[in-house]
Amino acid sequence: MRKKLWLKQVKSFVPEVVREWLRSFIQVFLKALSYAPSKLVRRVGLRVAGATIGKDVLFYHGFEVYFPWNLVIGSDNSFGFHVVLDARGGITIGSNCNISSEVAIWTAEHDMQSPDFSYVTAPVIIGDYVWISYRAIIMPGVKVGSGAVVAAGAIVTKDVPAYTIVAGVPAKKIGERNRDLDYDPGMRSGSYCRIL
Repeated sequence: MRKKLWLKQVKSFVPEVVREWLRSFIQVFLKALSYAPSKLVRRVGLRVAGATIGKDVLFYHGFEVYFPWNLVIGSDNSFGFHVVLDARGGITIGSNCNISSEVAIWTAEHDMQSPDFSYVTAPVIIGDYVWISYRAIIMPGVKVGSGAVVAAGAIVTKDVPAYTIVAGVPAKKIGERNRDLDYDPGMRSGSYCRIL
């Protein structure tokens, strides 16, 4: 909460052009950080950029994070190669989640019905023990319940109830997941790929 107050104070006296330069600098910093040779450096660098990240979170190379100060991640999560986290509208991710390679989570878009192509944001909330598989896309405003699975290549446009398996474009329910989950896809388990 203190961080949000600080950001509001900065906005009140820093001109927009300076804020734009700062955002650009942060994006360049994050792009370079995403290829840092150490998983610890990647995690700490995201925290320095303003993200709230729990313990034992693993980021593989090539991730993109927009507006990291609007990103909250729980503990023991794994993020695959080239994940896109667009936190302009706010992203909250629980614990023990596996976000596979090339997943994109969007929180901002243009309103296609708007006469002036207006820009809208809506937060994305992801519960605990969620598995979002390869190249899935989560659209703005979606809530993915705890234990849910999003199949590879799915485009999620509506909320996903807890322990539901969804697939397709747009994503639809195809099954139910076991509710007795107790695993750690993050760094503690040692199950992550050694070529980081």
